[in-house]
Amino acid sequence: MSELSVDASKFSGMTEEQAATFPRRSVVGIHLTEDQLAAKPRMISTDSHVMEPDELWQELPQRLQDHLPNVPFRNSPPGALKAEHRLNDQQHDGIAAEVLFPNYGMALYGIDDIETQQESFKLYNDWLYDWSGADHKRLIGVPLISVYDPQGAVKEMHRCFDKGMRGALIWQVPDPKLPFSNTEHYDPIIAACAEADEPVICHILTGHGYMKTGHKRNVEGIKDSTNTKTNDSANTLFDFIFYGYFERHPKLKFLLAESEIGWIPFLLQQWDYYFERHRNSYHIPIDRKPSEIFAEHVYGTFLEDYVGTRFLSWWGEKNCMWSNDYPHFNMTFPHSRQVVEHHLDGLSEDQHRRYTWDNAMDLFKLDLTEEDRIN
Repeated sequence: MSELSVDASKFSGMTEEQAATFPRRSVVGIHLTEDQLAAKPRMISTDSHVMEPDELWQELPQRLQDHLPNVPFRNSPPGALKAEHRLNDQQHDGIAAEVLFPNYGMALYGIDDIETQQESFKLYNDWLYDWSGADHKRLIGVPLISVYDPQGAVKEMHRCFDKGMRGALIWQVPDPKLPFSNTEHYDPIIAACAEADEPVICHILTGHGYMKTGHKRNVEGIKDSTNTKTNDSANTLFDFIFYGYFERHPKLKFLLAESEIGWIPFLLQQWDYYFERHRNSYHIPIDRKPSEIFAEHVYGTFLEDYVGTRFLSWWGEKNCMWSNDYPHFNMTFPHSRQVVEHHLDGLSEDQHRRYTWDNAMDLFKLDLTEEDRIN
């Protein structure tokens, strides 16, 4: 096990001036020689990001631009903005493909003006599809879906699915006026995804959660980044399971993106216990144990979750997937293979493959081949 520094000069297109100001950090991984790195099969990241150009949002009418939030972002590598650099960074880091989420677009799930959200999402979806046109096999765009208007949400989903985009990103923390317990509102959206065989996706920090008012620059900010963030993920998963979405939509697949995985088996254990304890005391809209529902329908991503990956020898083999979080501060570039070897140490070759390739292929039905994995 080694601490491996993130060398900014490794990014494709990075200038010396930008490298000098790039955030410094290190990752924990297993040291691999150049020959060992070259021999490793390629992986699929199920949670990566793009950086939308500022000019994109200027295409909105001025009356809508006035509702956009002011969200500062850190220095991003060129591959966050330019697809050709992104593909080069993938090649260097042993990545066959990435499932792409927004940066600025995540903040738009928490704005209060509905029209601005809807029109911004349509604008982003078209931009992302064009941006990933550099190689649609390796750059997998996920459309942003506003759920205030179910009929409009379904229309936008199908417009994006028809282009070949994958999944539907909805908010993780709903507007308090539209909790996930309001199944009548959400069911048409969920049904459309299930019928299209596309996953519903909830990513951290989307919606009406703590980031809507900005990160606190004190110890309460640490509490938000750990306790509150995990609680948001847990509440969303609870609502999808216990309010019967998977019972009503048996084809539904659901992904919690960037929520890590270590907390999930513990909570499933607790939910199973209380489900069995109370199922005959009052109405609960499910007939199976929550853990059984999860095993059939739900996926989660891990980045640097050494606690969570200790469970992978006996749990989550068909549900968990690796991600690199490129280009964010937490990214594993340029040492993704070393980090994965550290986290999956002791697991079988088949398990390695499931967590870094097969589960992503199964969920997103990617247009990749075995040759793409091994070359």
